[in-house]
Amino acid sequence: MSPSPMIVRTVPALRRALDGLRARKATTALVPTMGALHDGHVSLVRLAKRRAKKVIVSIFVNPTQFAPSEDFGSYPRTWKADVAKLAAEDVDLIWNPDVKTMYPDGFATRILTEGPATAGLEDRFRPHFFGGVATVVGKLFTQCRPDFAIFGEKDFQQLTIIRRMVDELCMPIEIVAAPTVRDLDGLAMSSRNQYLTSAERRVAPQVFAALQAAARRLAAGDTDFAAIERAGFKTLESLGFRPDYFSVRQALDLAAASASGARELVVLTAARLGKARLIDNVRVTRP
Repeated sequence: MSPSPMIVRTVPALRRALDGLRARKATTALVPTMGALHDGHVSLVRLAKRRAKKVIVSIFVNPTQFAPSEDFGSYPRTWKADVAKLAAEDVDLIWNPDVKTMYPDGFATRILTEGPATAGLEDRFRPHFFGGVATVVGKLFTQCRPDFAIFGEKDFQQLTIIRRMVDELCMPIEIVAAPTVRDLDGLAMSSRNQYLTSAERRVAPQVFAALQAAARRLAAGDTDFAAIERAGFKTLESLGFRPDYFSVRQALDLAAASASGARELVVLTAARLGKARLIDNVRVTRP
């Protein structure tokens, strides 16, 4: 049985623990999470272990990225199972601060994001979201001071924003992107998949199928991006989803795709099915 990782919940304890991890100049990698860990998170941890000698996983359900109408209170929290998963992967440290540690009374400093954070994708439907994400990730980076930080490509807009933030704020951290992990039927793994009923779970893989259909058109040279977007949106609607967007963008900066623009594209969607909101994307290189 693997030993349990060190668990710390205060900043002074974290600093002492990090001093120990960095003995002999060991490199560190951070995997930021909100808990409710699944195989996708495990893949991030395994990538982190390939990149660094010591691995830190943060577990913090960040209230500032939830709107009042969203699921902060009901977001899955599976602490014991999470610790067991991380112990099985020989994680070195779990950083598990509480809300007061991250946002003490009178907290007044936030990171504001523009550029890819105002691309009209997630930000259009969750305008509060990326300010909360950037602020908490910035704090995690300052607290943990990792050499590497691992993020999944499923949250593609988030990944793009964090890369931009690290570059523009001159943070000495390498952002490592991990491929989206999927169930056998193609559904991207997500903690919120728990919200799906059994009937909805059978339909949910059609999100990935719609993205793949769009990617095939792009890879074949189709540049009618608006038509591709409409087709994907209508396909999801016809299957009972409530799509927020289905969009073709440049992969580098999430700018609108154009016939004369970048060859590296990404098709992104967010669609509601019952209580779940599913987000996913597919990268494609056009001819």
